Amino acid sequence: MKRSLLLIIIIFTVIIVKAQNIQLHYDLGKDRQYLTSTVEMFKPDSLGSTFFFVDMDYGAGDIKGVSLAYWEIARALKFWKGAFAAHLEYNGGFLQYKVDNNSFAAQIDNAYLAGVEYNYNNADFSKGLTLMVLYKNIQGKHDASFQLTGVWYMNFLNNRLSFNGFADFWREDFVFIENGTESKTKYVFMTEPQIWYNFNNHLSAGSEIELSNNFSGVKGFQVNPTLGVKWTF
Repeated sequence: MKRSLLLIIIIFTVIIVKAQNIQLHYDLGKDRQYLTSTVEMFKPDSLGSTFFFVDMDYGAGDIKGVSLAYWEIARALKFWKGAFAAHLEYNGGFLQYKVDNNSFAAQIDNAYLAGVEYNYNNADFSKGLTLMVLYKNIQGKHDASFQLTGVWYMNFLNNRLSFNGFADFWREDFVFIENGTESKTKYVFMTEPQIWYNFNNHLSAGSEIELSNNFSGVKGFQVNPTLGVKWTF
């Protein structure tokens, strides 16, 4: 147990050291009101780029610590010139929840994705867009699914304002039971646009709005805004 804990601490320390930014958000969504931290890195190189982020929620329900841990890591790979690249990705994590004496824990199923992405950046890299078409394997649930993803960034007013985010649409079956009635859904949508005011090259303050449909065990559409601060290294 001690070795596992030490390994987790070492891995998290390495992630922090290599991060480009750390964010802390206070979630204002209904029945949320908890903190979420995000550690994020994007690094291009001569063969493509590497991106990862780690999200952790703190104190959801009556949990006195980390209530959700989730991470994604993606690699864009190309041996040619041009805007298209191969894309490989992994997603996974876990969550736990407790209210009064009722508690549960669940895994976020491992997901393996592969496909192609298209990248556009303007001449001064003040704005850019990435579009992805991906095959998706959700371990133990869907051997063959799909995901469509868009990622964007835009900087304004001499980099004082930044607007960035992503949108995902994918196939995943869910069963919801409401008032004894069972209903099924097959598709999930989520987008998280962020707006930041950059005080300098390091400190930013702003907001993220999670807009989703049939996501995270909630049937239908939901809106969850946050207030956040970000430190860029």
